[in-house]
Amino acid sequence: MKLETASKSKSYMRVALQGASGSGKTYSALRLAFGLTRNDNIAIVDTENGSAHLYSSLGNYQVLQLTAPFTPERYMDAIDVCIANGIETIVIDSLSHEWEGNGGILEMHGSSTGSNSFANWAKITPRHNALIQHILNTPAHVIATLRSKQEYALKKDDRGRSTPEKLGMKPIQRDGIDYEFTTVLSVDMNHKAVAVKDRTGLFPLDTPFTITEEVGKRLLQWSREDVATTNAVQQPAAPLSTNHLNDYQNAYGK
Repeated sequence: MKLETASKSKSYMRVALQGASGSGKTYSALRLAFGLTRNDNIAIVDTENGSAHLYSSLGNYQVLQLTAPFTPERYMDAIDVCIANGIETIVIDSLSHEWEGNGGILEMHGSSTGSNSFANWAKITPRHNALIQHILNTPAHVIATLRSKQEYALKKDDRGRSTPEKLGMKPIQRDGIDYEFTTVLSVDMNHKAVAVKDRTGLFPLDTPFTITEEVGKRLLQWSREDVATTNAVQQPAAPLSTNHLNDYQNAYGK
């Protein structure tokens, strides 16, 4: 054991992009990755049936196709393959399959033998926690996408009847997953992002912006500097140029 001087240059970025299907998480994650990585040394762990190949016009990146069962161990193996090949930024698209996908945590719990739910969780939770710790310990930048779905709660009206009430969009993963990331960006159906958690101070909360390579560059700059962030860096990313917007629309067929 030894003491060392604290330095952000010794850390790697952990970014989560959450949003509904069709919001542009994969595209945005790749653009973020290209800004965050100096030499385009990027790999995407694709659980979305090959969708990562659709955006090859953005630049050079590697694809690792991950199929079911979506166990924590298979995700960890995929990350290890990326690291063994010298990848500097890993995009996990998506991390939601580990929770709700075929062979994921919820399916493991549902198929566990025994009637004691707490005992079953005690067996499965360490496997999930091991994946999260593996991501945190990975010597590379990690960008994870999370599918979101509408969350409801039952609320009684003035007649005592229970009716469903919308609570907003919730990422499909274990509760508290946002605590594990440096920055969490929520992407809407207009492909605009807002920061719902940000330890960098780069993004004013609830201020919409478009995820571009510039956003990744600013995150990289933040992770490499050990002085107070300048006001110029704290501004939200500039909107897409006309050409970039056309590329985005073409990618989604709009």
